[in-house]
Amino acid sequence: MTQSKNLEKKPRSVKQLDERLEAIEGEIKEKEEERLPPKTFSHLSLEKLNEILGLTIKSDNQNKIATFLCMLSAFTDNSQFNIAFSAPSSSGKSYIPLEISKLFPEKSLTILGHASPTSFYHDTADEEAEKPTVDLERKIIIFLDMPHYELLAKLRPILSHDKKEVVVKITDRGKRKMRTKTITIIGFPSVIFCSANLEMDEQESTRFLVLSPSTDQEKIRQSIAERIKKESDNSAYQEWVKSSPERAELIERIKYIKAASIKEVLVSKEIGKKIQDIFLSKSMLKPRYSRDASRLLSLVKAVALLNLWDKNTKEEGVIQADTSDLEEVLVMWKEMSESQELNLPPYVLEIYKTVILPLFTPGIITVLRREVAKKHYEVFGRPLSDEQIRKQILPMLETAGLIIQEPDEEDKRNVVIRLAQEPDLAIEM
Repeated sequence: MTQSKNLEKKPRSVKQLDERLEAIEGEIKEKEEERLPPKTFSHLSLEKLNEILGLTIKSDNQNKIATFLCMLSAFTDNSQFNIAFSAPSSSGKSYIPLEISKLFPEKSLTILGHASPTSFYHDTADEEAEKPTVDLERKIIIFLDMPHYELLAKLRPILSHDKKEVVVKITDRGKRKMRTKTITIIGFPSVIFCSANLEMDEQESTRFLVLSPSTDQEKIRQSIAERIKKESDNSAYQEWVKSSPERAELIERIKYIKAASIKEVLVSKEIGKKIQDIFLSKSMLKPRYSRDASRLLSLVKAVALLNLWDKNTKEEGVIQADTSDLEEVLVMWKEMSESQELNLPPYVLEIYKTVILPLFTPGIITVLRREVAKKHYEVFGRPLSDEQIRKQILPMLETAGLIIQEPDEEDKRNVVIRLAQEPDLAIEM
């Protein structure tokens, strides 16, 4: 029998011994999960998946399906994709990934409130190894707040799947002086982060599928009822959730998908041609389309992975996606693609459509920022600060080519907003 790697290390304290034993127990449990008895599962459509996830997550249909598929994509070698939730506070952006993470094996999850670049590597690296490594293979990382910009910069090659092994150098405080430590990051994780800051560096935004939770009145009503139900008797609520046979079967399905150790999901030339036509049919091609096409492919592969028992198997650990997977994904992509193309969080695009556009009634060609704030309160029932309008929302809409800001001809101290010619957003499915 092969000795555990954790057992081979020599502990230097009782605490380290406890940590080793805990790690060994985790390895044993994980290997037991991998030796699951043979079982097959019936086909699970995205519509049915949405119903199961809706047990604890109300509305946000496309967001919760995309988040689930993002986490599921971790159980492949190189088909992972990343999600960024960008929306105001109290909109439920962290609730969706946290609720869905409860369906996944705990061993696969890393949930962080915040992490500086150095702490992230120290905490996750095997520092006692001759060459310290951070193993992110088949891992799901959830940042409940936007990671430190230096950490995001260091993770860029991993997030964009440029290289499966990335070497980073960090400084470490020794006994007498600072020293440099070389750490190797291995594997492509599925990464989700949540941020109330609407601004995002373009280098990061093109590496993520950017989503925003819904803030409509019906969702808020449902959320209030669900929160009261949950907090009135949390134990009873959790028992009610666990009693769902469909949710229990989904949890079991995920364990079997992980244990299947799928290395690759192949995509036919027909699927590739259809995805290519979606982007090449645009009147103007954008550099980001290359990554958007890759993200669309990853969604198709994740849907195929969800139903791996239906798929043709070319060899062990390799399955083939089919056109039905693409058809399901395109229904979801149609609702998401507009904001992705404009490189905007859906929340900001919603402000443009429901707040700014209605201000331009016949004969009105310019509006003031304070009018935007007033209309926002009428539509959403909450204030929007002048700073957020001036520094985040309007500059993002201007960069996307939807508005123009310019000095007021009558009073140069004021800035007025004009509508720009709206770009062609049509997507032929």
